[in-house]
Amino acid sequence: MNKKLLMGVAAFCAMGLSAGAWASDFGTAEEAKAMLEKAVAAVQADQAKALEMFTKGEGGFKEKDLYVFCGGPDGNFTAHPKLVGKSLKDLKDKAGKALGEEMYKDAHEGGMTEVAYMWPRPGEEKPSEKVAYVEKVGDQICAVGYYKP
Repeated sequence: MNKKLLMGVAAFCAMGLSAGAWASDFGTAEEAKAMLEKAVAAVQADQAKALEMFTKGEGGFKEKDLYVFCGGPDGNFTAHPKLVGKSLKDLKDKAGKALGEEMYKDAHEGGMTEVAYMWPRPGEEKPSEKVAYVEKVGDQICAVGYYKP
């Protein structure tokens, strides 16, 4: 095999490996759903402690790019890595969709709903398709979002 071809094959393999590693940095739909189920149980057990854990990303509530966020009855984030106190209800996605309003409208107790929206992946500017699993727990609307592959 000539040297140029060998270098091309090596470069292609390296790209494939880095793309695979990149893909594993993002949570799956199943992982997002499981995290929300765990979050709902935590809120039911001790709401104040759960919201604090979600915000800090403790107790398995921050894995890869997945995290739990919640909004209270006033429409403001009660748990989020950076947005506590800001309005969830008024949040719009990068295409202008009233994302927060839809979450508040569609969330119900005892079952998850899905809300699709456009949001940039971490470190990117271009929006990608994302889906949040959303569930109402007492006076909280909690969600975990994942990027569609």
